[in-house]
Amino acid sequence: MTSLSVNVNKIATLRNARGGNTPNVLESALKIQKFGADGITVHPRPDERHIRYSDVFDLKKSISVELNIEGNPKEDRFVELVLNTKPHQVTLVPDTLGQLTSDHGWDTIKERKFLIDIIELFSKQNIRTSIFVDPIEKIIQGAAETGTDRIELYTETYAQNFTKDKNKAIKPFVEASKVANDLKLGINAGHDLNLNNLNFFNQKIVNLKEVSIGHALISDALDYGLENTINLYKRSLRKF
Repeated sequence: MTSLSVNVNKIATLRNARGGNTPNVLESALKIQKFGADGITVHPRPDERHIRYSDVFDLKKSISVELNIEGNPKEDRFVELVLNTKPHQVTLVPDTLGQLTSDHGWDTIKERKFLIDIIELFSKQNIRTSIFVDPIEKIIQGAAETGTDRIELYTETYAQNFTKDKNKAIKPFVEASKVANDLKLGINAGHDLNLNNLNFFNQKIVNLKEVSIGHALISDALDYGLENTINLYKRSLRKF
C-alpha cells in the first residue's frame, strides 16, 4: 500500500491568519497520526507564512510517524533546519522566494553538481533524500546520477488534465515511473492529487511509495471531518 504523508501547511496558514495558536499545528498532526496517516509533511518557507521553523522542531520531537521536510536547499536556513532536526526524509524543491506554491521540478542536469553535494551532506546524516522533478526521462536519469534515494513526481499536469482525458494525463507519469524503476529510484508523488484522481494514479504507477497531500485533504476535511477524510484517502491508496 502506498504511504500517505499529510502536508499540514494549510493548518498553519489558518492559525497564522488569526494569530495565536488555534488551530494548533502539533495537536492537529498528532490527530492525523492517530487517524492513520503514515507521515507528516511540512514545507517551511523563508517568510514563515504558514509553517514556522519552530513548528518543525515541535513535530520532530512529538510525532512517531515519518517526518518529511520540503524546501529549497539553496537557502542556508533550510539546510540548517534539516541538519538540526534530522527528519526521516528531506524533499528538495527548487522554490523561489515568495513563490505561492511549488510549480516546477529541478533541472537535474544543470544543477547536477549542487544536488550531488547537498544530497551527500544529508545522506551522511542518514536522512533519506527525494528530488522534486517533472516527468521527463532525461531529468529522471539526471536525478539518478545525483545519488538521491527517491524522486517526487510533480503531478500538477496530471491533475489539470485528468477530467479531460485521464489516460493521456497519466501517460508521461507511467513512462517516468518505468525509467525510475529501471534506475532503482524510489518514487513519491505530489501536487493537486485529490479524492477524484488519486486512486487512478496509484493504480497506474508501479512501485509508488508515497504521496504527499495537503490542500485537497484539509479542504475535504471541512466536509467530511478529518478522521473520515484520512480514511478516504487511505482507501484510495490501496492497490488492487
